[in-house]
Amino acid sequence: MAASDTLAIRTLHIAAALILDGRGRLLLVRKRGTQAFMQAGGKIEPDETPEAALRRELHEELGGTPTQIHYLCETFAPAANEPGYRVHAHLFNVTMSGELSPAAEIETLRWVTLQEARQLPLAALTRDHVLPLAESLVLQPLV
Repeated sequence: MAASDTLAIRTLHIAAALILDGRGRLLLVRKRGTQAFMQAGGKIEPDETPEAALRRELHEELGGTPTQIHYLCETFAPAANEPGYRVHAHLFNVTMSGELSPAAEIETLRWVTLQEARQLPLAALTRDHVLPLAESLVLQPLV
């Protein structure tokens, strides 16, 4: 067994937002200096709940205010921007109010259809977990 096989997988604990608008478009963001589009959200600080982390990150990154937050699931995926890491993500369906604009480390904010999203370079979490959830929410919205 190689030494690299015995190393523990390093994990980043994050909270991420699946945000759909009234037309069924998905909000994706891209951080400065990166290629992959992903969900708004970020790392959970020590002693912070996933929902509190998400609220903080959405305010920092988008400037808007969450009006509704519904917990969807937790899942794992390779980290998009930190080689050798995976993310342990708490995913939330979020409705936002206010004008959203890229702030903090966010360079680009884009509203895309689910079909358009598939044409973009996506983080593994977005590609493998968020898009299927978004499809189900577009077909059967949460009440």
